[in-house]
Amino acid sequence: MKNVIAVGIGGAAGTYLRYIINTQLPADFPVGTMIENITGSLLLGLLSGWFAVKTPRDWVKAGLGAGLCGGYTTFSTFAADTVDLYTGQMIAPAVWYMFVTLFLGIIFAMIGFAAGQKAGGEHL
Repeated sequence: MKNVIAVGIGGAAGTYLRYIINTQLPADFPVGTMIENITGSLLLGLLSGWFAVKTPRDWVKAGLGAGLCGGYTTFSTFAADTVDLYTGQMIAPAVWYMFVTLFLGIIFAMIGFAAGQKAGGEHL
């Protein structure tokens, strides 16, 4: 039951952060979703790297990983935004958005993982 509660609290916090970011940025290009997915990848990488070295309680992992990061990031909005850009005849921005989000998301996750391991005490 602790895991379920932790995921719910983490998910609510992540969703709230995503909402705040999106309300502060212009709506003509999905920069908010791009920022959320890239920084969320970094955060999940950090947590995964840390958890690979340290062993927290299951509810902490669930609350921060599936909850916070799951609520903060959004692949479905990324996909819908890409389709919206493409169908709006914004083909180059759609391709740029896909490339930047995916490429930087993966790079930032790798950087985060290495940083998390280092912060957790494992020497790389």
